[in-house]
Amino acid sequence: MAVFGELVVEVRRHAAERNMGLLAGTLVRAVTRSGRLYPGMEKPIEAVRELPDDDRRRLVGALVDRHRAGTDTDEVRDLVLQLVTLLAQGLGEDTLATERSLRLDRYAHTHSVWYGDELAVLVAAELAAGRTLPPPVVGVVRRSALVAYRSGPLSALAKNLAEPALNIGEPWAEAALADAAELGPSWVELLRHAATATAARPNGAWEKKGRALLDPLDPDAVRARVTGWLARVGRPRTLPYEEQAYAPAQNDLFDPYNANALRGLTWLLSLLPPHPDTARALGRLVETSLRKVPGTGPRNPKVANAAVLALSRTEGEAALAELARLASRVTFKGTLKQLDTALETRATAMGLSREEVEELAVPTYGLTEVGRLPHEHGELAVTAGKAVLTWRNAAGKTVKSPPAPLKREQPELIAELKATAKDIDKMLSAQAERLDRQFLARRTWAYAAWRASYLDHPLVGTLARRLLWTVDGRACGWADGGLRTLTDDALGPVDAAATVELWHPVGREPAEVVAWRDWLERHEITQPFKQAHREVYLLTDAERATRTYSNRFAAHVLRQHQFHSLAAVRGWRNKLRLMVDDTYPPAVRELPRWGLRAEYWIEGTGDAYGADTTESGSYLRLSTDQVRFYPAGAPENWAHAGGGGYGQGRRQTPAEALPLEEVPALVLSEVLRDVDLFVGVASVGNDPTWQDGGPGGHFQAYWHSYSFGELSQTAESRRDLLTRLVPRLAIADRCSMEGRFLHVRGERHTYKIHLGSGNILMTPNDAYLCIVPTSAPGAPGVGYLPFEGDRTLAVILSKALLLARDTEITDPTILSQL
Repeated sequence: MAVFGELVVEVRRHAAERNMGLLAGTLVRAVTRSGRLYPGMEKPIEAVRELPDDDRRRLVGALVDRHRAGTDTDEVRDLVLQLVTLLAQGLGEDTLATERSLRLDRYAHTHSVWYGDELAVLVAAELAAGRTLPPPVVGVVRRSALVAYRSGPLSALAKNLAEPALNIGEPWAEAALADAAELGPSWVELLRHAATATAARPNGAWEKKGRALLDPLDPDAVRARVTGWLARVGRPRTLPYEEQAYAPAQNDLFDPYNANALRGLTWLLSLLPPHPDTARALGRLVETSLRKVPGTGPRNPKVANAAVLALSRTEGEAALAELARLASRVTFKGTLKQLDTALETRATAMGLSREEVEELAVPTYGLTEVGRLPHEHGELAVTAGKAVLTWRNAAGKTVKSPPAPLKREQPELIAELKATAKDIDKMLSAQAERLDRQFLARRTWAYAAWRASYLDHPLVGTLARRLLWTVDGRACGWADGGLRTLTDDALGPVDAAATVELWHPVGREPAEVVAWRDWLERHEITQPFKQAHREVYLLTDAERATRTYSNRFAAHVLRQHQFHSLAAVRGWRNKLRLMVDDTYPPAVRELPRWGLRAEYWIEGTGDAYGADTTESGSYLRLSTDQVRFYPAGAPENWAHAGGGGYGQGRRQTPAEALPLEEVPALVLSEVLRDVDLFVGVASVGNDPTWQDGGPGGHFQAYWHSYSFGELSQTAESRRDLLTRLVPRLAIADRCSMEGRFLHVRGERHTYKIHLGSGNILMTPNDAYLCIVPTSAPGAPGVGYLPFEGDRTLAVILSKALLLARDTEITDPTILSQL
């Protein structure tokens, strides 16, 4: 049909002739051409409905015969089924009911539909016939109706689907449905109310109804059930979707209807009396919701933000501790902003600074002294930065697992101690990162407050006692039960108001730095991050020549998403670059305590959409350029996503970059150390599988120059440490340090491990050996290490231990290269 108006004329002509067979054919051809009933078929269908009932029955019969003949494609038969369903309305007959039910069953593994007309027609007919929709179909209707461009009728139908209260297919939702069915109608109503949480925060009416639903229930029972459900969030679906090309990774995302219910449940938890279990569950939900999904990003920021809101509305030490811990871990900007706002609000209410609130927020987790929690059946102790549980059996002997009688009689105690150990590990990691950022925060403490919040704090003390400090201008560390100087003398009496700062190697004599390293080694102290061994980045002659910028970390190729995550963890502000016609600022670190802003200039690299981008269009890789410093508040620079150089807007007064000689030495060193970390971790040169230079071999020259080239400051520091460590190894007689490489003599070859990338060359002709490290490589047999956190150091040591005994290697991938 050229236009649907002509179709209406033809429908009326066939109807007048009472030729229902021709009319049926005309309608099928029309819907086949458009591929759907709406929009466009409204008037022709309305014209058919004006026919006498007998004529309509004959027309429906002709369409039924065509559907059952099976001569059309599945797509055409589906359209015929829709026509039959629509045209049979009001005739008192449930035509093609079985076929309609079977068609709806095909939606069982569908996430949602682009157009809701077919689904709406079939669902409306099922409901009109008095039948209950299968739960998977209810889920499809609800999910589809949440998208703005779905058809209106589908959205109206979804509002009237009360059963089940949640969509099936997710373990947490199915557990909630089962519990509610067991506990009674009031729990079902609670779930239904939770699913109405479609706004960013609850309004007064929503909260009032929530309180009314909670009032008759035991708050402890509600908390136990809801936190149990939340613990299952993120587990694999029980009813997987059929993945679709245009929407990858849907099985890793939250069901959007159930996500509303999750938001509602977090808000309901905040209405209950505060409890550590609530804070723990909400914190875990934030992290689970922000876990990244390829091609999408964070799973569900709306749920994460709802959990943060619930934490901010929950009183007590545990909730405040979770807010502070998450603020040091979360990198997603929207959620991080909400966390910052929550902490600033608490700080204002308490009349404290943000830093003081973060210190106050660190819980003790019941530890009765620094790093120890004795209990009736053993001990929980913080050892080497990790919570370790030990147990005693009936004979008083220390064992690693809970004794069988204890498992039978007190399972709740075991579960609580294990949960506490996990919480401690998470908090220790967050506190170590917070302490590592204090150098640029210019944080100082009064001695008495510092001892209470750091040195003698039951949890933070396990970190603070492994760091170096200056107390009233005197450098010291904790050893043998007290603060001691470099000569192991006791620090002596200190005034309560004396100033305390973190010790930093910038500005120290090299001999003092080396002496403190020896001191740590002598006392076998493993620092939670590099401090005495911290790299110092001094101004170079090349930087004096360029004057206002550093090219020290230019011309590198970085994996964009890894760089983006690292930058966020280190306090930098960055935007993911898309292959679009748009401009972006550089990666920026604000330094308010110094009145400065640091910029790292980066650009997207590559021009092949798909090969050089993700499916969503973000660049896979970046190229790096200058590091610059500007006064705080100066206009930012901008560059096109694909390059072309940075510049400032024409409407702004241009700001000159500061001469590097005017940047304080500590600021310069710490900022360049961050940038060195970005390159050292995110460079494609670190990837042992990239010998061919990646897609099209474009980066082969860069890969070789990085993988085996000159050492960065971090790698130089690593070489100095390995020079001291290697002689203590069991394989010391097979190892030697030569220039940029650790040489390891095996039986098959001698191997050269690059101290920057960890990549390997083999004698006699420097053939490349590809060994892909595990996700969390260890360094077995190494013994004492002076600091934590250098993954490449662990990779190098692990490879050395493996290759020194190359005749014992069994991995076929490695053997094929030897």
